[in-house]
Amino acid sequence: MSQAIKKHHEPLIHITKRDQMVWWKGWLIRAIAILAALVVSGGVIMLLTGLNPISVYAEMVDGNFGSSRKLWMLLQKTAILLCIALAVTPAFKMKFWNCGGEGQTLAGCIAAAACMIHLGDSMPGWLLILVTFVMSVCAGALWGVIPAFFKARYNTNETLFTLMMNYVAIQLVEVLEVLWENPKNSGTVGVINRNSQAGWLPDLFGQRYLLNILIVAAVCILVYVYLKHSKQGYEVSVVGESQNTARYVGIDVKKVIVRTMIVSGAICGLAGFLLVSGTGHTIGPNTVGGQGFTAMMVSWMAKFNPIVMILTSGLIIFLQQGATAIATTFRLHDSLADIVTGIILFFIIGCEFFIQYQIHFRRSRKEGVEK
Repeated sequence: MSQAIKKHHEPLIHITKRDQMVWWKGWLIRAIAILAALVVSGGVIMLLTGLNPISVYAEMVDGNFGSSRKLWMLLQKTAILLCIALAVTPAFKMKFWNCGGEGQTLAGCIAAAACMIHLGDSMPGWLLILVTFVMSVCAGALWGVIPAFFKARYNTNETLFTLMMNYVAIQLVEVLEVLWENPKNSGTVGVINRNSQAGWLPDLFGQRYLLNILIVAAVCILVYVYLKHSKQGYEVSVVGESQNTARYVGIDVKKVIVRTMIVSGAICGLAGFLLVSGTGHTIGPNTVGGQGFTAMMVSWMAKFNPIVMILTSGLIIFLQQGATAIATTFRLHDSLADIVTGIILFFIIGCEFFIQYQIHFRRSRKEGVEK
């Protein structure tokens, strides 16, 4: 009788974690998810606007690849997002939930802007760029090590701590805007060193953003080597798997937490340097533009693999620029473009569930005469 009751209450659906899936099957599932997302998005577009989805998708492609300027903007924005994603990845792999990429990047922006404003006329250009780079990296590292210290020392909640540090950085930028505004009473900092271009990263082979892209490419390789082939990267992995195991094998967990957040903050500071010195040449509360939060999704979608992050960050920027293009061309509200982007991302992120887990349905059984 007990066995019959047990069979009767067996769940209809049973979810189990998969063994390692063959790589091509994982990418096949992702491809199917993208096609399904395009079909669903096309249906939403037709239902809400009556437009031909093919023409909308063609405009998304044109908005990214329609001219050399659009292509370079795609590559530049991808590089910045990738840089911040690379920054938060070591901490995430350690299961230190660093939600402070936005604030750490802004700290680097503040240091870069301060150097360009106050030292622009007092040293050679190459030296100013070097000093700006060092100060930006140090500022990002400082912004990252503060929550790490309190986590290691007092076991504070790193998620809340790093989130609050974001708002501190934003408020600090707003205060500095008043001090640095140019022209006076404009409410904005304006383009820093517009005439002298002191502290600006130089063009490379006539391309404004090429140096930024090459720097981030080098950082991507370095982070990959750091995580996969260095002693410190191994310690990060062990701490992420189990802090008790790490302590058992002699790893100083507190030291690893602090060191890893210094690395994360420093790379965020580098992103801030590239945003101010290499891209916009100004600073404001929206300089990072929420990319610190988007980078978390990029890192997670790539399963903390720096090389795969190139693809995920490129996809996110492609969707963002494409959404802006279709909203402008078809005179649609930005919300529709965001809906399309959201549907595509939902399918892409959702398909990871089917790669990681397997669904088993209850098999029908012929009932016996068991009583």
